[in-house]
Amino acid sequence: MRRTLTSLAVTLAAASGLVAGTVQTAASAAPTGRAHAEKVCVTAQPGYAGCLAQKWVAPTGAAVDPFSPVPDAVRPLAVSGKTPSDIQSAYKLSGLSAGGRTVAIVDAYGYTNAERDLGIYRAQFGLPACTKANGCLKVVNQSGGTTAPRFNAGWADEQALDLDAVSAACPSCNILLVQSSSASFADLGAGVNTAAKGSGVAAISNSYGGGDAADSTYGTYYNQPGIAVTASTGDNGYAGASYPASSHYATAVGGTSLTASATTRGWTETVWSGSGSGCSTLNAAPAGQTTAMTGCSGRSMADVAADADPATGLAVYAPTSKTASSWAQYGGTSLSSPIVASVYALSGNTAGYANTLPYANPSGLFDVTSGSNGSCATFCTARAGYDGPTGLGTPNGTIAF
Repeated sequence: MRRTLTSLAVTLAAASGLVAGTVQTAASAAPTGRAHAEKVCVTAQPGYAGCLAQKWVAPTGAAVDPFSPVPDAVRPLAVSGKTPSDIQSAYKLSGLSAGGRTVAIVDAYGYTNAERDLGIYRAQFGLPACTKANGCLKVVNQSGGTTAPRFNAGWADEQALDLDAVSAACPSCNILLVQSSSASFADLGAGVNTAAKGSGVAAISNSYGGGDAADSTYGTYYNQPGIAVTASTGDNGYAGASYPASSHYATAVGGTSLTASATTRGWTETVWSGSGSGCSTLNAAPAGQTTAMTGCSGRSMADVAADADPATGLAVYAPTSKTASSWAQYGGTSLSSPIVASVYALSGNTAGYANTLPYANPSGLFDVTSGSNGSCATFCTARAGYDGPTGLGTPNGTIAF
């Protein structure tokens, strides 16, 4: 018997799973007795990017199946695993169609069971099948071939999150998954170029980042006029600019904490404390973003935002090893980037450089006006209008895109 959505919601509302196995995590001290987030990728070295997915785990760090009864020790630390209906409701995407357009996802390394796991996710929530056979899903390497790179557990988790996030925000979108040979900017950039050549690609999501870099070095990869290129701003709060979100050509996507509420919208958003923000003096700001607005003489992150807090993250079916997978809850700005890429695909309005569109239509966004990601002014603290952690705000349908 298929497990029900109700059982998923109940148990995810109590705690989300840390899955046992070979998931690669960044070293960090876990809060004693508290549910907490763990990074799934190691910190990037110069010339490389790190994926930005984070898993929400139980206080003990023990594996928790979100469909099983929750241990008493975990139950008081409730969290909410977002479903496709939640994401579509929060961002007013219900009933919209992509009209055959494609969201491309660029990540590093291979993910052996991507199609299988995506199928399990979509079936659980009653979404239409998205397979290679029906033309909805295509998986290629950075050269466009079908020989997959070697498996990497952390980056496979990232790919699962990206695939499920696109499916949640835009069930009608086709998906192109490009698996680069490594996490170097050269290989990831080659993957972006391959993605841009894909049939019907309207948006390319990049849920990774490294130190700030100049477009004169890597910008040729992300300079894709006519295609919305989204990039995660990072998960370390106000820590300076991160590339490719700091690129003049990308839509830099920050993060919020998204919770259900009794408001007219039905949802409330505040700045997620991990949402990356910062000022790059290496790259020019996109049209519409001014120094008077941001306090940055160059390019400020973010432009827009979406849910990214692992504690309010997405229920995802993700690998625990090369062969096995399980349900867990994920966040990080790795979640917000594919959500926004999906909104661009739903709008179909990506002529020129898509990162200028929100600045021309700021009233079409939900303004985030509370919360912070550090101790500073514009770059750290939410306010009416533009702020560093969330940019101009979060999607209100496709109005601003």
